Amino acid sequence: MRSSTRSAGAPLRGRGDGQGVSEAKEPPAPRIEPGAVQTVARVHAPHHAPARTISKINCLDRYDQVFFDLFHVNIQLAHLQTLAAVARHGSFSRAARELRLTQPAVSMQVRQLEQELGLALLERVGKRTYTTKAGELLLAHAGRAMRELERGLELVQELRGIVAGRIRLGTSASFSIYLLPSALRRFRARYPKTELVVVTGNAPEMTRAVVANELDVGIVSLPVRERELVVTALHRDELVAIGPPGRRWPHSRATAAELAREPLILFEQGATLRRVIDEWFQRGGAVPALPMELGNTEAIKKLVESGLGLSVTSWFAAKAEVRARRLSAVKLAPPLFRQIGIVLRRDKPKTPVLDAFLGTLDDLRRSLA
Repeated sequence: MRSSTRSAGAPLRGRGDGQGVSEAKEPPAPRIEPGAVQTVARVHAPHHAPARTISKINCLDRYDQVFFDLFHVNIQLAHLQTLAAVARHGSFSRAARELRLTQPAVSMQVRQLEQELGLALLERVGKRTYTTKAGELLLAHAGRAMRELERGLELVQELRGIVAGRIRLGTSASFSIYLLPSALRRFRARYPKTELVVVTGNAPEMTRAVVANELDVGIVSLPVRERELVVTALHRDELVAIGPPGRRWPHSRATAAELAREPLILFEQGATLRRVIDEWFQRGGAVPALPMELGNTEAIKKLVESGLGLSVTSWFAAKAEVRARRLSAVKLAPPLFRQIGIVLRRDKPKTPVLDAFLGTLDDLRRSLA
């Protein structure tokens, strides 16, 4: 099987969000007869993705370079996936980070699609990129086609007795770092022919993506209110107060009033974790005075360790530093917990790869009990 390397090219003029570069031509696509499918293996190097990006774990030999020759239109499936990423993020640069391509390569792929179809698929309004009517129609139908093609490949592998296919998981950056690595490692070891795509973001973003069928499974802080989703409890997570190493806590548990008098470093507004913490302070009749806000748990822990303030965070996110005596911690009074759950669409078709992944998560649930 041959390998394929994507080359960088010129940005989409008037639509890219970076600096222009000189245009580079890709080699002509090979001619494929109607109905034929060309599969090209891809290998991804290990990568630790930042928040709200996609990291690919393992890789199944796939169909990224499928060509369609319908009505003399030559469209690469990978280019449709690139267009979908730009539309999802509203940004060429963010799409490039998600796909691990250069921004000029993303721009060139979109430009080639537009040239094939003879219509603009994206338009820039202010600092954000949106799909045109043509782009919206194309993605709506192409998305269904890609899902059907993927399902077909899964069924073929199932006939061979192989669990194969792709799982698109949405979760928070914290869960992907502190809660899920062991489960994801076991899943990859048990089912080497599967592909796991992990997307990180806050709980509302992830639940909306599951409802829209952009993700197969979400692991998020509860509650979620979308009626289209079925929820399964995964873990009851206790929150604790953390401080710099060697801090002397006045009591065995910290109250809202005590913490509100201290400089605090809290997770940013909009996240479910922050809402849970704010509600705990309100129940305790205390309001923190202008806390410092960050969107990354690791950054919060580093600032607390350096003595810039205290914080409230998940025990599973802080226990390694507490045990290594790089942070101190104390439980809260009254105790504070958040429920973490697995969400997926009620009408989600069950497939061997989805059943295998849910089984792995069930093993994780039992290990955390």
